[in-house]
Amino acid sequence: MMTNLVEVEDFTRHSEEKRTSAFQLETKAWLERHPDMQYVDILLNDLNGVFRGKRIPVAGLAKLEKGCYFPASVFAMDILGNTVEEAGLGQTLGEPDNLCIPVPDTLIPSASDPDHIAQLLLTMRNQDGTPFDVEPRNVLNHLWQQLRKRGLFPVVAVELEFYLVDKKRDAEGYIQPPCAPGSEERNMQSQVFSVDNLDHFAEVLRDIDALAKLQGIPADGALAEASPGQFEINLHHTRDVLKACDAAIQLKRLVRQVAENHGMTATFMAKPYEEYAGSGMHVHISMLDAADHNAFATDDGSDSPLLKRALAGMLDLMPASMALLAPNVNAYRRFQPDAFVPLQASWGHNNRTVALRIPCGDLENRRVEYRVAGADANPYLVMSAILAGILHGLDHQLPLPPPVQGNGHEAAGISLPIRQSDALYEFEQSRALQKWLGERFSRVWYSCKHHELMQFERLITATEIDWMLKNA
Repeated sequence: MMTNLVEVEDFTRHSEEKRTSAFQLETKAWLERHPDMQYVDILLNDLNGVFRGKRIPVAGLAKLEKGCYFPASVFAMDILGNTVEEAGLGQTLGEPDNLCIPVPDTLIPSASDPDHIAQLLLTMRNQDGTPFDVEPRNVLNHLWQQLRKRGLFPVVAVELEFYLVDKKRDAEGYIQPPCAPGSEERNMQSQVFSVDNLDHFAEVLRDIDALAKLQGIPADGALAEASPGQFEINLHHTRDVLKACDAAIQLKRLVRQVAENHGMTATFMAKPYEEYAGSGMHVHISMLDAADHNAFATDDGSDSPLLKRALAGMLDLMPASMALLAPNVNAYRRFQPDAFVPLQASWGHNNRTVALRIPCGDLENRRVEYRVAGADANPYLVMSAILAGILHGLDHQLPLPPPVQGNGHEAAGISLPIRQSDALYEFEQSRALQKWLGERFSRVWYSCKHHELMQFERLITATEIDWMLKNA
């Protein structure tokens, strides 16, 4: 027994020394390439996909080789950054600090000042050194490893929509699309795929593209979306699920910073305008087997049995997953008929009106486009919901409804909850989803989002005053 314990301790110490050495080498080489760096933003990504951290002098990177400390309650915050005590990670535990270590290969220039400020992602550990199971990145990694143990290797890509918004409000106090830089021209019409609309904001989009390249974010150029000031950026497919989501959150920060540099606001809010389209986060996923063959397709071109089981599992967990896919009250404003947003748990081939779309393409590219999540969702948790659904389908013989033909908004199917209270109820009742996400994460997530909803519902809105003050 003693021998085994010593071996474990030696292995752990060797792993830590190896990790430390690798970080030292990475940092040294990086700083040689960026000699003018002065500060580094060290960042954790919380439940809401918001960065929490601090800015340190670049000399402090040397101390990070052994990690740094942040309170566990970072992962028990509402959207405004207030600790939700009901989640049980704050004062109940004495506000403990947990060790946080750098995520390899995430030291990059910051878009706010790429010559002098860098940024670095961190990940949190439990007191015993294991991954902190409430951190969304660690939740996703656990699910990813479950698939890998089965000899299945997902290939994923994230698409993000966002709006550029004028910093000035309109005469009634509402947000409005920005004027084209250098002009008083304000486009108020939908211009899907408009190249001219791209020209109007060429400088902003050019900076986004250049800084994405500088940061190593594998992104395509922007395309104009359905509404004025709305754009979409697609990230490249990758076999590294964690890096796919790292890139997505880094891209969101980059877009916001570049917009600020140009005197605008960029928002990933799911539904910022009543009259215009919402912003979504679409995820493409295929599955390779151990021989690097696409396990979602058969040699004769039909959907594979594994694909059908994966679809059935994702559909079965989709109503409960809505709490993750649409994590804020505003996100449910996006779910409206005829808005190219799915209202049922449905699937189909080459059909943009369903929740799970099988795009057209050859056998090697057979994949699923998961079309439900809003742009405001946390990419790690959206991906976690997808992988949990796939694992759920692999472990159970679930019925798969027939593919939708025609307009999916008019098709029969399992309705998705389109109010946050209903979505949280579905989440709380789903033992199947909670099993995959983890008991503690699920409890903390529900507590934080339920608290947030209760706070929102106590607010008296301007619309209520307008409707009810004289009429009630």
